[in-house]
Amino acid sequence: MKSRDATRRSFLGTGALAGAAWTACSAPEAEAPAEPDQPSSLGTPVSRYGQRSPHEKAARGVRESQTPEAASSRTPLDQTYGIITPSALHFERHHAGVPEIDPATHKLLVHGLVDRPMAFSVDDIKRLPSVSRVHFVECSGNSGGEWSPAGAPTVALSHGLASCSEWTGVPLRILLEEAGIQPEAKWILAEGADACLMQRSATLEKALEEGIVAYGQNGEAIRPEQGYPMRLILPGWEGNTNVKWLRRIKLTAGPQYVKDETSKYTELMEDGTAWIFTFEMDAKSVITAPSGGHMVDGPGFLEISGLAWSGRGKIRQAEVSTDAGQTWTEAELQTPVYSKAFTRFRLPWAWDGSETVLLSRCRDETGYLQPGRAELIEQRGRKSAYHCNRIKGWHIAADGSVTSAEV
Repeated sequence: MKSRDATRRSFLGTGALAGAAWTACSAPEAEAPAEPDQPSSLGTPVSRYGQRSPHEKAARGVRESQTPEAASSRTPLDQTYGIITPSALHFERHHAGVPEIDPATHKLLVHGLVDRPMAFSVDDIKRLPSVSRVHFVECSGNSGGEWSPAGAPTVALSHGLASCSEWTGVPLRILLEEAGIQPEAKWILAEGADACLMQRSATLEKALEEGIVAYGQNGEAIRPEQGYPMRLILPGWEGNTNVKWLRRIKLTAGPQYVKDETSKYTELMEDGTAWIFTFEMDAKSVITAPSGGHMVDGPGFLEISGLAWSGRGKIRQAEVSTDAGQTWTEAELQTPVYSKAFTRFRLPWAWDGSETVLLSRCRDETGYLQPGRAELIEQRGRKSAYHCNRIKGWHIAADGSVTSAEV
């Protein structure tokens, strides 16, 4: 948390919190604040593409898996506001680097169990009826380090493989119905145009209900790292089913058990069996402020804020504990609340300066409640590296430093 000046801290420290509001009861007299600095020269001229202030330093951390091409970067969620992730800060996960694709020659082939195999150009797709929807994308390996008691030290490291955008494109149903869906078709196989030809199976039901072939993100063309010129969006499903650089969709009678859904993205159970096609991302929340690496500048009022999301639908409730889980308080949800999207929650809090642990948990519209670590291990064992959605805790020391807490 950024420092607050002494006058503001003194003023807020004398307030009484009632729900989400505070009222100042009394405050000592203080010197009038100095006038804001006056501009001394003309500002910079208009630019062709907007840039952020040089005083803002939010950036993604990058981790190579095996090579620079097989790597990931994480969204600094504790440095974002609201629910929309800036396109430049959207997390990345690549298996073979970012291809350079010319939209003038790129095509999307729809074939397999269809009446009329068809190849759609980018211009063909942009002529069709479009939609714009807000949805999160989350890598199924997000929060993988949270299987350990302490977990990762910052929000970016614990939850940064998730981001939320407004996606614009054509409902996949339109393309599939144009090609003519044969009765035997029950699944699709989506393939990307990267060097590894990333492939994932998905149910035809999901494709028809919610699938989008997206070419826009947050009001502009999708960036190369996010699948330019088009990608698949399957809202609420694990990240790599949302195939980037989309080049082919094949309709099939069943799943294809390709490399990218058998060698990985399966969950090993304690008895040696494995879960496969665990598509939906479970309800998850994390407090982003204050969080690991922050410093709370002394006792007094502050706002606890965080994000919650679920692959099953809308978030209905977010709760915060300021005493390590002994009691829970319902937080306010920022409206509107979208289905399968980030939801911002907020709770006003008067910190008394004593050591404590902050926790958050959420419930989605199906009634599913985010579990604690012990409960999650009881359900699924300790061998999985995916779909970890346990409650995350932040320890606030008496000096105001914030670190990951063992919960």
